[in-house]
Amino acid sequence: MYSQLFGSFLLRKGAVTPEQLSDAIAKVSSTRIKLGTLAIHAGLMVASEVDEVCFLQTREDKRFGEIATERGYLTEEQVRDLLNAQAPDFLLLGQRLVEDGVMSNAELERFMLDYQTENEIYDMDLNVENKEKITKLIERFFMIAEVPVTEYSILYMELMFNNLVRFIGDDFTPLTPVPCEEYPMNYCVSQALHGKVNCISRIDMTPEVAIEFASRYAKEDFTEFDEYVKASIEDFINLHNGLFIVNMSNQYSTELTLEPPSADTAEALSLPPASFLIPIVYPFGTIHLLTSLYGDTE
Repeated sequence: MYSQLFGSFLLRKGAVTPEQLSDAIAKVSSTRIKLGTLAIHAGLMVASEVDEVCFLQTREDKRFGEIATERGYLTEEQVRDLLNAQAPDFLLLGQRLVEDGVMSNAELERFMLDYQTENEIYDMDLNVENKEKITKLIERFFMIAEVPVTEYSILYMELMFNNLVRFIGDDFTPLTPVPCEEYPMNYCVSQALHGKVNCISRIDMTPEVAIEFASRYAKEDFTEFDEYVKASIEDFINLHNGLFIVNMSNQYSTELTLEPPSADTAEALSLPPASFLIPIVYPFGTIHLLTSLYGDTE
């Protein structure tokens, strides 16, 4: 989630456009982390020093690490440590944006520091994505947007992000959540949960986006917006909510019931209080998550 929420952070800061971010995300899987990016993240070199070494590489047939040690910016031991380090995924996204000319190394350096400071994540915290840190990131994600959410909402959205990564792909960016009372629909699937926690969960997208979403989920090459596509989307939301019910039972000893998923047929939705909307941007288009979730209603 570090990479996905870093993209959202950059959008909120106006550092990138949605188009630039989507293009970079699509290329991350083929991007190889560079020693200079690792050195900036580790605080061993500043952006101007990395730029200098990169320039010298165009004049000399030497590796980055060789030149950096010759210039006294890194020791040989530091080069080895950096090459063996596990880099957080968001570094690859930032590096891709630099390679695409969207930002400079100096801008990346500043945004990385701001991102870590804003979310209170430092150093080794970023080497492994642990649950506690991810939960805090998501809490901060809503806090900055000034969208009131409950503990159950955080649990629900953390699971949703994880399921999107697992079943659809990690090449997405969640945009800033917003309170939502009315929503004009495209193709929208909804499902209700009942019990101590009540929830109406919806996922909306255009037919074109639905085809790509379903293709990824079902691992099939769908070409038409047909019943197979619709069934795949219903299956995704049903699977997600089923896992949420299991988590609620395990963590809170709270048993919930789940209605079958269904497609909303109205042209627009009137949503209950405490509803929020999160657009999720994938390279193939944007899906919209609408959640009305509140607890302790019995």
